[in-house]
Amino acid sequence: MIAFVSGPVAALAPDTAVVEVGGVGMAVQCTPATLATLRVGRPAKLATSLVVREDSLTLYGFADDDERQTFELLQTASGVGPRLAQAMLAVHSPDALRRAVSAGDEKALTAVPGIGKKGAQKLLLELKDRLGEPLGTGGPAVGAPVTQGWRDQLHAALIGLGYATREADEAVAAVTPQAEAAEGNPQVGQLLKAALQTLNRTR
Repeated sequence: MIAFVSGPVAALAPDTAVVEVGGVGMAVQCTPATLATLRVGRPAKLATSLVVREDSLTLYGFADDDERQTFELLQTASGVGPRLAQAMLAVHSPDALRRAVSAGDEKALTAVPGIGKKGAQKLLLELKDRLGEPLGTGGPAVGAPVTQGWRDQLHAALIGLGYATREADEAVAAVTPQAEAAEGNPQVGQLLKAALQTLNRTR
């Protein structure tokens, strides 16, 4: 198992970071919040989880070991693969997920794209004894997405991808109507893709 990767960031994309490790570029799938902390050319260390399939090897990267462990625990629930587990961590921090599960908060889980009411009920039952108790009292309240500060996260992600501050400001303004239409739960990953499309059109 590859427990972590450490090295300079060679490239950034909307859902992937490439970290140079011993002269090899390791492509790591990350949430928008994790990508927003990275900068091309700067050193980075990401906790990782390798997902092996018959036709692929995919490396998922996380800000810390807690995120990685939560990612792996989420996949022990039936119907939860790596993509959905990562989507859950893109919306909620590990502690917010633990609080949601311990409180039986369906609304928190249905805030994740791909999880409906029935799916949330099933996950609450399956994960109740697996995720454990919340580690701290701080952080977002139950059901509060990590992406509440979506403007800051989106702006930081665009700067990290190499865009100028003015370009990032314009892109954030361009996707603001889409974010406001998301009923309080804007998904930074989707907004980042939309922002990149607007920037590509203006170049």
